[in-house]
Amino acid sequence: MADASHIEVLKPGLATSVQDKGRQGYYHLGIPPSGALDQYALAAANLLVGNAEDAAVLECTLLGPELLFHRAALIAVTGATMAPKIDGKPMPCNMALAVPAGSRLSFEFVSAGARACLAVAGGIDVPVVLGSRSTYTLGAIGGHEGRRLKAGDKLAIGQPSPRARAGRELPLDLAAHCPKTQTLRVLPGLYDHRLEPESAATFYQDAWTVTSEADRIGYRYKQGRALRFREREQPFGAGADPSNIVDACYPIGSIQVPAGVEPIILHRDAVSGGGYAMIGTVISADMDKVGQMQPNQSARFEKVTLEQALAARREHHARYDRLRQALSG
Repeated sequence: MADASHIEVLKPGLATSVQDKGRQGYYHLGIPPSGALDQYALAAANLLVGNAEDAAVLECTLLGPELLFHRAALIAVTGATMAPKIDGKPMPCNMALAVPAGSRLSFEFVSAGARACLAVAGGIDVPVVLGSRSTYTLGAIGGHEGRRLKAGDKLAIGQPSPRARAGRELPLDLAAHCPKTQTLRVLPGLYDHRLEPESAATFYQDAWTVTSEADRIGYRYKQGRALRFREREQPFGAGADPSNIVDACYPIGSIQVPAGVEPIILHRDAVSGGGYAMIGTVISADMDKVGQMQPNQSARFEKVTLEQALAARREHHARYDRLRQALSG
């Protein structure tokens, strides 16, 4: 492993952690994928500095860290608009930037979005755990000691690739767009039949506001009309709340509404199952949008068909292809 003094954490920011594309194949054991909440931003930041798309980065949430670079490095910041500052000088997002040895990297206040990906040429060199360097804080695995960063941490950097060069820039049409209001497309099910017909309609009609509890486990929303579940005799093994079911698996992106009051979109650190009815699932193409929403911003849910969801996924993959082509030089 490279010298661990290469990057020193002076201030950790609000919730900074090491993330990559995530760990797959363990969800059935209760270990979620984790990984960057904005997977596209992860890929863009890494490609800007010549890394593989899935190299480990720092995910910076709402308030960025302050870092001391003990060796010269190449960085890029994508996703949320959280402009980097090198020795106090503001620099652009979405561009590969040279950081001299001994320099301090800090960040402006976030002006759009919630999470920025900070890539360093060579990647953040922490141990691979179950096939990933991503941090899963509830399980205390991966990342740097299985937790968010704190002051005094020292992070190693891997060896930059020959493709690493300053000045590479993300085309404007491929940069992140983080509006204050989002439309999130939803594939109905698995238990939407448990809702009263009126509630099944109002869920998609109302504007919902992100609460302060939104995090990597799940995004909670409020201020829409409460949802009513059909009355029934609860089956053996289900709880007493009308939204309870006998335990089932939770897909990433699934929406549960405990007591019918506040919908929760489960994200990349969510538990793998439980006893709340899932009324739908946010499509994979829109999950990056969820992770970029700030508290008090609003979203509307739009019902889509499976065919529309698959078409959106193809469009999303096509955008990745354009990103790779644009940054291949």
